[in-house]
Amino acid sequence: MSAQAVNLTHHFLIAMPAMVDPNFARTLTYICEHNEQGALGVVINRPLDMTLDTLFERIEIPLEAQQLAGLPVMFGGPVQTDRGFVLHRPLGKWQATLPVREELGLTSSRDILQSVGSSGQPEEFLVTLGYAGWAAGQLEYELGQNAWLTVAADAHIIFGLPPEARLPAAMQLLGFDLANLSDVAGHA
Repeated sequence: MSAQAVNLTHHFLIAMPAMVDPNFARTLTYICEHNEQGALGVVINRPLDMTLDTLFERIEIPLEAQQLAGLPVMFGGPVQTDRGFVLHRPLGKWQATLPVREELGLTSSRDILQSVGSSGQPEEFLVTLGYAGWAAGQLEYELGQNAWLTVAADAHIIFGLPPEARLPAAMQLLGFDLANLSDVAGHA
């Protein structure tokens, strides 16, 4: 029985500069679920070379809300990269939603994309392809190896800032500047 009392649901994981895994170098990951079975999250600051209009065309859903056409689709993580996940607020009622908090959820069913395409709802959302997953104890191990910094998440960073501003904003929550952190890491 381990003393795993830490629950990082609704926290950001900030990749440390020494992170060598190319999937996570310089990433900001939002943790949607963390329990004794493991953890699940989505990277929120790595846009793919794809916009919503391209994605909607591929999955054959009309995108009538044209103001959303140019929004980037994010690389959510290395697991199920052919599958879309929508991080959104408010929670709403969709076919397959993992509630993260009262007002925030991660939905993987097609109905939310149909709603986004037809009415632009929910108003605040982020679309990713793939997600990040950790087996039981794996995230705790990586934290012990100083692979990540953690900080309580702020929904404004997810939904109110462009992708390139999200990591520096999360660092600010900790009182760090990413450039200074990089200088400290160095190599032996």
